[in-house]
Amino acid sequence: MEFTTAGVVGAGVMGVGVAQNLAQTGHRVVLVDVSEEILENARKELRSSLRAFAMFNRKAAVDPAEVFEKIEFTTDYELLAKADFVVENVTEEWAIKEKVYKELDRICRPEVVFAVNTSAISITRVGSVTSRPERVVGMHFMNPVPLKPMVEVIRGHHTTPETIDTARRFLAELGKECIVVEDVPGFVSNRVLMLTINEAVFLVQDGVAPPADVDRIFKTCFDHKMGPLETADLIGLDTILKSVEVLYESFNDSKYRPAPLLKKMVAAGLLGRKSGQGFHTYR
Repeated sequence: MEFTTAGVVGAGVMGVGVAQNLAQTGHRVVLVDVSEEILENARKELRSSLRAFAMFNRKAAVDPAEVFEKIEFTTDYELLAKADFVVENVTEEWAIKEKVYKELDRICRPEVVFAVNTSAISITRVGSVTSRPERVVGMHFMNPVPLKPMVEVIRGHHTTPETIDTARRFLAELGKECIVVEDVPGFVSNRVLMLTINEAVFLVQDGVAPPADVDRIFKTCFDHKMGPLETADLIGLDTILKSVEVLYESFNDSKYRPAPLLKKMVAAGLLGRKSGQGFHTYR
């Protein structure tokens, strides 16, 4: 199957990044979300991201206007009927994902593969609400999507080798490689990362060190590009909290209990880069 048109569900940070990457690599994209307000914010985010990409990647010769034209912004899920492959990026709440996948299963052709872009939710569970669990695969993109060369691909219980091959070919068209892992909550990357971020929040909460110093230790001592709290701000503190909560509920292990400070910041609307304030300030 050729991937002429891709469906992208969810126009948040990750969905916009996936749509941009797809359009930059020559694909037509149907980008779906639930409101015109969200889609308008996605248009603004995409224009800004394309300008930055073109400025810092002149050798890539990206024409922002040409890329933008390839993306169809819509609230009409029925337009996903023309998709050859679907990447879902909605919020990490099971009730919402379940509803979305029942709709996708009704609308999309039987042979279309669904890629779940999730931080922690079980791919097997997602597959169970569709009539095609063998064609459901996890596809954990990293942020910012157009700049990250590797994707964590998750094999659900019923995911077939053919679907894994399809996922590899799809990602290759986006210029990416993948590492295939088994389906456990958090997979490899987030089972480690979310625990690290949550513990870093506890350190700030307990007054051990301010956010800037926590991040500096990781950058200067371990040569990481970003500290754990800067990473949390980039991902979004609301997404971090939901991911930690999924790990806590999935393993019934107190080591995944969300830090109270994390809950408080999310309740206060301090979500990181997307709100302008998290553990650091973005103006």
